[in-house]
Amino acid sequence: MDNLTHSLVGALIGQAGLKRKTGLAMPALIIGANLPDVDATCTLYGIESLAMRRGLTHGPIAWLILPLVLAAILWGFDRWQAKRGKRPESRRPVQFGWLCALAFIACLTHPALDWLNSYGIRLLEPFSHRWFYGDALFIVDVWLWAGLGLATWQSLKLERQGRYFEGIARAALLGLLAYVAANLAITQVHERSDPSIGVDIAQPVPAAFWYRQTLVREGEGIWLVDGRRYGAVPLSHCDLVATRHRDPAAAAFLFWSRAPFVERAPSGGWLLRDARFAGSRGARFSVALPASACRP
Repeated sequence: MDNLTHSLVGALIGQAGLKRKTGLAMPALIIGANLPDVDATCTLYGIESLAMRRGLTHGPIAWLILPLVLAAILWGFDRWQAKRGKRPESRRPVQFGWLCALAFIACLTHPALDWLNSYGIRLLEPFSHRWFYGDALFIVDVWLWAGLGLATWQSLKLERQGRYFEGIARAALLGLLAYVAANLAITQVHERSDPSIGVDIAQPVPAAFWYRQTLVREGEGIWLVDGRRYGAVPLSHCDLVATRHRDPAAAAFLFWSRAPFVERAPSGGWLLRDARFAGSRGARFSVALPASACRP
């Protein structure tokens, strides 16, 4: 999911009452909810980053290490401020154990949310390179922005007024769970709507949370996306083994891709693409292949 959603979830967990456990609880929760995305720096490598993203920093080892690192930094920051006489008097005492616990909870929400879309996540990295897909939420969900954002704003407003604010945050988190469950059910319904077709992927789309784009595999590298055919030739007509060894970008793409296909490039060669991103929004998820890579 996008980082605004991750941040709102972390903030609501704090507003639900956990921020009372220790000083600097809210930074631990909000930063922790985003921390696995430190691997976003690998996007500097372009398309090769597809083999690096949502892997090691989203896996079990990171779930343990990242919260400890964050807690240590926040604990050290509190001590540093105290020594300089700049520690806010209103801040609660900072308890390292609670900082670790809250950062751990926040870090866990990140892969849980990332699993919910069709981009995928390697939940078991480095023990397994397998990709997992929830196919329940689009990567940027405006309904979550609206619901979680409104609940966070209202909870903070009530807090400033000295009124009970935890209830609305808790209700919003329960609403989030209900929304996720409903979207998982919607995906299941779309996948099983027509057994004669056999939908391989039913993926969410922007804004219309009730709709799923259906991807049906017609053959190796031939896909029907909402009835539109993608794939100029079967992948068996392409020397992908040699392509992997010759082109690191193609190797990374094939490692990441869930529904690969090739199409003719304007230059006369081929473009390696993924049917999940077959529309215009997926233009950046492609690798150019030479004309010799595939045969008609």
